[in-house]
Amino acid sequence: MRRKLNGVWLGRCRYEPVHELQRELHGRRTRAEIGDTVLLVEHDPVITLGRGAKPENVLLPPELLAERGLDLVSTGRGGDVTLHAPGQLVCYPILDLSPDRCDVRRYVADLTETMRRLALDWELAGGSVPELIGLWVDAAAPKRWSGWQSAGRLAKLGAIGVRISRWITLHGFAFNLSPDLSLYSAIVPCGISAHDVTSVQALTGAAPPVERCARRALELLAEVLDAEVLDLRTRAPA
Repeated sequence: MRRKLNGVWLGRCRYEPVHELQRELHGRRTRAEIGDTVLLVEHDPVITLGRGAKPENVLLPPELLAERGLDLVSTGRGGDVTLHAPGQLVCYPILDLSPDRCDVRRYVADLTETMRRLALDWELAGGSVPELIGLWVDAAAPKRWSGWQSAGRLAKLGAIGVRISRWITLHGFAFNLSPDLSLYSAIVPCGISAHDVTSVQALTGAAPPVERCARRALELLAEVLDAEVLDLRTRAPA
């Protein structure tokens, strides 16, 4: 049987209520009280710390982060330090990967492929880079991708950080549509200092609405997972 995805658009909100909602839904999915659910959200500015976060990758003290309007939150996801902000589409699938997709690398590749297909809506070509998780583009020639080896200027368009417990997923991906890229100066994104972070707006001049792109991302995630979208409804986190 094909997976069936229920999408929920949360709108723009702070990180912590959505983090708590994820944990609640993860427990309910584990107990088979709900089906596979995909949360889609646009966060207020926040720096999140993964399980592998290095303190030195946050470049400003808490008081200066607060002055810039940036929350700082520790999470249970994998990875290092990342940033969410308005203009970024964040997707949190709460999925049961069993019985046929119990492979962490495959799941991360599925999220990368979802973002790759989403980027094609703006004729942006991208792909993966060994040892560097996420969606990458060649900022020197963003409409072409013939592999990371031939890229003139690698830049990260989408980040991934996941947690999987009992083969039920938490966290997910963040795709940069039009966030304020200057906010990234407060961190070393994902612990990677050698390459820049970019966005659809920086590469094309377009600033697409996050809510519209949320529906498209849900459709593409379903394609990649060979699933069916049952619904996309709106809900504010408690």
